[in-house]
Amino acid sequence: MTDKQTTIKPWGGRFTEMTDSLVDAFGASIRFDQRLYRHDITGSLAHARMLAHIGVISTAECKAICDGLQAIQVDIENDNFSWLVSLEDVHMNIEARLTQRIGDAGKKLHTGRSRNDQVATDLRLYLRAEIDALQLTLEQMQTVLIDIAEQEADTIMPGFTHLQVAQPITFGHHLLAWNAMLQRDRERLADCRKRVDVMPLGSAALAGTSYPIDRQFTADALGFTAISENSLDAVSDRDFVIEFIAAATLIMTHLSRFSEEIILWSSSQFSFVELSDSYCTGSSIMPQKKNPDVPELVRGKTGRVNGHLLAMLTLLKGQPLAYNKDNQEDKEPLFDTVDTLQICLRVFTGMLATMSIKREPMKIAAASGFSTATDLADYLVRKGVPFRDAHEVVGLAVRHCIDNDIELAAMKLDDLQALSGHIDNDVYTVLTLEGSVASRNHLGGTAPEQVRIAASRARAALSL
Repeated sequence: MTDKQTTIKPWGGRFTEMTDSLVDAFGASIRFDQRLYRHDITGSLAHARMLAHIGVISTAECKAICDGLQAIQVDIENDNFSWLVSLEDVHMNIEARLTQRIGDAGKKLHTGRSRNDQVATDLRLYLRAEIDALQLTLEQMQTVLIDIAEQEADTIMPGFTHLQVAQPITFGHHLLAWNAMLQRDRERLADCRKRVDVMPLGSAALAGTSYPIDRQFTADALGFTAISENSLDAVSDRDFVIEFIAAATLIMTHLSRFSEEIILWSSSQFSFVELSDSYCTGSSIMPQKKNPDVPELVRGKTGRVNGHLLAMLTLLKGQPLAYNKDNQEDKEPLFDTVDTLQICLRVFTGMLATMSIKREPMKIAAASGFSTATDLADYLVRKGVPFRDAHEVVGLAVRHCIDNDIELAAMKLDDLQALSGHIDNDVYTVLTLEGSVASRNHLGGTAPEQVRIAASRARAALSL
């Protein structure tokens, strides 16, 4: 469409030369900050109503401004708005269009504020909404994990340390370990949101404003629970962006760990799970291949978000108070972090919900590697053998099994008793996989009964 907006810059009065076109392109943020338009308009509506409330603009001017802003939002959402690089950013593009629509009343909107506190407000409104959306997505993923954990409370798999078979556990217990990570992630996001939910509007450029503004009125209109205490800090603070990205890097790190296990488990060497065809791809040269591209991509995108955290820390580290143009570079790392995290969580949730569990290969794997050796040691301790002595006995039993290519449960009673006179017929109850997992029947243990109880607790925690 043809845009009739003026390209005269609102701050141009002091200047005698036009900005070089290359500088315009270099300094403009409109390419990426236009996604803040809804939050920018929301903040401007609240600011206009506050100006009318304190009598700085008339009721009629306030109505014209609000009607104009709402019409501009409709235009933007109907793709009927041209964004001009010469107007630099989302704020000046919207304000220029508003003035074009309603005349001089539009020029009064910026009374008592600066782009410095305006953009800080927009960012906080944006991030607050995105955190809420991410919390819902995290909850959906947790719900899937808890559902599967309950279904697989009795499914036995090997537990690993150093990627070596260690002890038998239940698959449900393993999935609840993932859920525990995500629950901490949700708590971190909720805590981060408290510091996002602080209104900087009214700080103006850096020192506040001489107009008798009512910041509480504006905060109530925008739903902020707190108001910034210091105008210098308010316009230059990007801690809340860094804190969010830091929380996001932890979530991505957890997803990357999940991905690594899914990749291993879906391989023919493990064969613990099978991913749905709809979440895999094939090879252009090897027709037999079924590649776990989703977890591989999630694992790779973790480095992308980690990079955004380092970029933001570097961005802020050398800035004096108050606002500096450097802070324009905060948006792309933030936006990409939000987008990357959201899509990774959504695709991972779908992948888990459609994943098939291969119970028999899991159980066979759990029976290998002498996974019940610790149970035999515990058995001896309960018979009165000091743990270190029991440890040595079990080590000798394992050596016997290696030499004879058998598992512990296959050892003859005579051979076991030759190692320790404390061993009796009841030893075989602890050498079974089922007996091993069932014996760990305490809070936090892997016993099926405890998995079901833990899943119930985890489900209840989702609503807190």
